[in-house]
Amino acid sequence: MAKYEKKPEPGDLIEIFRGSYQHWAIYVGEGYVIHLAPPSEHAQAGASSVMSVLGDKATVKKEELYVVVGNDEYCINNLLDEKYEPRPVREIMRDAHSLLCQDLPYSVFRGNCEHFVTELRYRKPESRQVRKAVETGVDVGLAAAATFGVLAAVAAIFGSKDKQKENQ
Repeated sequence: MAKYEKKPEPGDLIEIFRGSYQHWAIYVGEGYVIHLAPPSEHAQAGASSVMSVLGDKATVKKEELYVVVGNDEYCINNLLDEKYEPRPVREIMRDAHSLLCQDLPYSVFRGNCEHFVTELRYRKPESRQVRKAVETGVDVGLAAAATFGVLAAVAAIFGSKDKQKENQ
């Protein structure tokens, strides 16, 4: 189901909301998208799709947009248009179609479906999901370190008072 009513045009990036992550595809016209699909990536794949991040290969597929989306929400999201000049549509289409049916290396951090489509559109393989996850991980790590530091300080203060009582 579409989040917006605007119809995609060839070369548009399609962001599909799968719950805890987003799957990405590139619109190639006539209702079809091309996407990098790990073995378990399909609409309503649920936990098995999330587990696909453990795989190291994915297949480039051309499928109907509504099949890839299923009952999930999606939107057109040419997320890097303000940062990079999109490539000419004919080049995007040529390169996307030349990769069909190929098994490509897959890495959630260096070569996922978002990297795949941003490289096709901009020649720049980028993933906001990965960047956000890394930043959140750093934030969580810093928060955990700060919490540990506070707990250690509290333990040292109260621990030293207990030792003082023992020595009296």
